[in-house]
Amino acid sequence: MTARSCLSIILAAGEGTRMKSALPKVLHKIAGLPMVAHVVRAAQSAGSGDLAMVIGYGAEQMREAVPAFVPEAEIFVQEERLGTAHAVLSARSAIARGYDDVLVMFGDTPLIDPAALADARARLAAGADVVVLGFRTENPAGYGRLVEKDGALVAIREDKDCTEEERRITFCNSGLMAIAGARALSLLDAVGNDNAKGEYYLTDIVEIGGARGLKIVAAEASFENALGINNRAELAGAEAIWQKRKRQEIMLSGVTMIAPETVFFSYDTEVDPDVFIEPNVYFGPGVSVEGGATIRAFSHIEGATIGPRAEVGPFARLRPGADLGEKAKVGNFCEVKKATVEAGAKINHLTYIGDARVGAGANIGAGTITCNYDGYSKFFTDIGAGAFIGSNSALVAPLTIGERAYVASGSIITENVPDDSLAFGRARQKTLPERAKLLRQRRADAAKK
Repeated sequence: MTARSCLSIILAAGEGTRMKSALPKVLHKIAGLPMVAHVVRAAQSAGSGDLAMVIGYGAEQMREAVPAFVPEAEIFVQEERLGTAHAVLSARSAIARGYDDVLVMFGDTPLIDPAALADARARLAAGADVVVLGFRTENPAGYGRLVEKDGALVAIREDKDCTEEERRITFCNSGLMAIAGARALSLLDAVGNDNAKGEYYLTDIVEIGGARGLKIVAAEASFENALGINNRAELAGAEAIWQKRKRQEIMLSGVTMIAPETVFFSYDTEVDPDVFIEPNVYFGPGVSVEGGATIRAFSHIEGATIGPRAEVGPFARLRPGADLGEKAKVGNFCEVKKATVEAGAKINHLTYIGDARVGAGANIGAGTITCNYDGYSKFFTDIGAGAFIGSNSALVAPLTIGERAYVASGSIITENVPDDSLAFGRARQKTLPERAKLLRQRRADAAKK
């Protein structure tokens, strides 16, 4: 059976004034990804081949941002805001190419389930001409009602226009539609603007199609599918729903979380089975964790790869480019950035490792730092396998510490250390008897003056 072609039109022209932000509403993030990108991912997961993004006139930020997460999308500009049908027709040239299915979605509904979109497309394949995605709620006030008769959808009635009987309907319009491609332009062109606002409403195609004898149906999805974001409070609410879904998905895949409600994931976080996650952990974008690893409490991780049976934290920070090998350990109050920590290496306490390689089995003592930046450029530190770096050492890059080399505690190392060598980089200790007693007396006398 030949796969059906599909165009997804994502309406993202709104200013989002209630967000009170210089950033376009749909570019505000859920789980580290712009909310409109969540809509794109849902469309792609539902089998959409082509994407059309309808933006507002002058939305330069959108023009710049869209290619970053969906480079293949065509961008269309709605020059005037004359309603949802008018917005969809901004993508007329794309619709005219001819598709089996046309999906119409909104860029501010980031929780749309790909399964709901796939179901709508399946109904088109089964003969429907228009499918409207609806949801049920016990408190339908303010929502458009889906008016059905004999299994067909006959109208979408706005709340203010409902009769008393229609107000009791709890099946409501999400705004999401699937339209048979062969019917799309004809239905859209028939929409008029004879209404109080003088706008062209996409919802009118339901009655237009019904009058033409077309098959118009409603499909039911959860309320979350229709959840639109209009302000920062709703953004936080959507984030909470997304995180709850992700936690459930990850735990069911075989991951243990002691307090899942305190762990936060990004849209692309990958966690293998048998990972153990303690409370209050944040995963930023670009993190993968392999099986058997332990992530201890209050760790902040982004752009990092954590190998099998590695251990991170508590209170550790892994920044982009951190790559931990098997059984590697990054302990409490340590920071690793753009560095490879090979198998079995240990960075246990109060340490910064940046732009570096820590060889297999090496041990980095507490308080050690790689001095990788001179104010202009970054430099690399290479620490060989089995090396031992004593506590409170400063390794001034560019620098190579050889395999099995030993750096004495408190050293400042500026020159390469060969394999199996011992390096000191500190002043010789000098002890002055009774001098501490004299110093205390001088300070006491000065305080009395």
